[in-house]
Order: sequence, then structure tokens, then C-alpha cells
Amino acid sequence: MFVICSPVGPYYKNGFKPVRLLATSNFIRAAPGGTGGYKLGANYAPGVVPQVLAAKEGYDQNLWLLGDEHFLTEVGTMNLLVVFKHADGTTELATPPLEDVILPGVTRDSILALARDHESGKARIPGLPDNLKVRERHIKMAEVKAAAESGSLLEVFGAGTAAIVCPVKAIGYQGKDIDVPVGSEGMGPVCRAILDQIVARQMGTVESDWSVVVTEGTKGSLKGPKPIA
Repeated sequence: MFVICSPVGPYYKNGFKPVRLLATSNFIRAAPGGTGGYKLGANYAPGVVPQVLAAKEGYDQNLWLLGDEHFLTEVGTMNLLVVFKHADGTTELATPPLEDVILPGVTRDSILALARDHESGKARIPGLPDNLKVRERHIKMAEVKAAAESGSLLEVFGAGTAAIVCPVKAIGYQGKDIDVPVGSEGMGPVCRAILDQIVARQMGTVESDWSVVVTEGTKGSLKGPKPIA
């Protein structure tokens, strides 16, 4: 076995520019009791037609809602994170809990690990709020709408292996757009701080036990076949 590595740019053609989502409840990406929590090709097929329909309405991706209460699940094929500002002054980074409709993404796990280390004081991250609280909990679309109206919705972004993070600037819901703050950089400070930290670990500019630098001659490393003359 051998691994081929290659640097890549942003996953979406518009780079890290924020996207518009269409909150979708009339189609289901994954149903309770199904295979939504597993990395299977079958989980991608149900999203093809809804994404085409969303694009025709001017949206980049679907925000998958579940049940009559419109619980947030995922964004397209990415995990979802929402940042709220609360009356007690704390900033909450929330994401739906892992259940059988939520894929346990590696990037999601990485973001939560970084944010929790910051929250606990184990490893503070520049750019993240000092009073950050990390929560895995159910989030209803009604809560997002109310937070946007009150000014307590700070950020929404997707997270996945290919995109790393994908900031959201608007959510189409029940015929109207809910605006999401993105700031002058096109992404909020939490999204930016997380992106910088993950990229730094990928590039090796920040030491991390997540990455192992392998050089030629490293003990135990595998060497490929000699080139053919």
C-alpha cells in the first residue's frame, strides 16, 4: 500500500466565500434507524435531486431538517455548527449530537477537540472567545430564526474533510431568508480561528500529536519500489 498526497485549494469553486442554504424538510437525507451515521455511498444519493432544486432557487446547499420540529442535522454532506451569544455573556458553539442520522465526521471531531481544549484552558486558541462553551445538543430551526431576529445568532458553518469549514451567510426557510453574520472576511471569528488551527496542523506550522512528520530514512518507515531506469 502507498499513499499519494497533494496540496489542494478550497473545495468549492468560490473558495471560502460564505454560502446560502435552503432549509429542506420535504426531502430526507437520512431517517432515524437508517444508515445516516455511516460513510456509505447510499447516503449521498438522496441529496442529489434536492440540491439541484435548491440551486435553481439560488442556494448553494441544503440544510437538512428532521421531523415536524425541524431539527437541524447536516449541511449537504457536511456536519453543522452554530454559534450563539447568550444573555449571560457566554458564547456557545453548538452542534447536533451524534445519532443515527448524523455522520461522526473527523473534522467535526477535530473542531470539538480544539474548542474543548480552549474551553478547559488546556490549549487556548487565538481568536476564540474566552467564555466559549461547547455543546452537543439538538437545535431547532425555530431557535436559529429567533436568535437571528434577536441578534444572538453569531455564526453558522459546515465542517467536512474536503471543505474543512464552510461559512454560511443566509438560510432560506419557509419562503424567507434568515441572514447570518459573516463579517468582513466572509466568515466569523470562531470559524476563522478553527480554520487557521486545522490548516496549521495540516501544514506542520503548529506542533500537534495529530500529525507525524515522516522523512526518508525514518526508522520503521516504508520505502516504495525503486524507480525503473
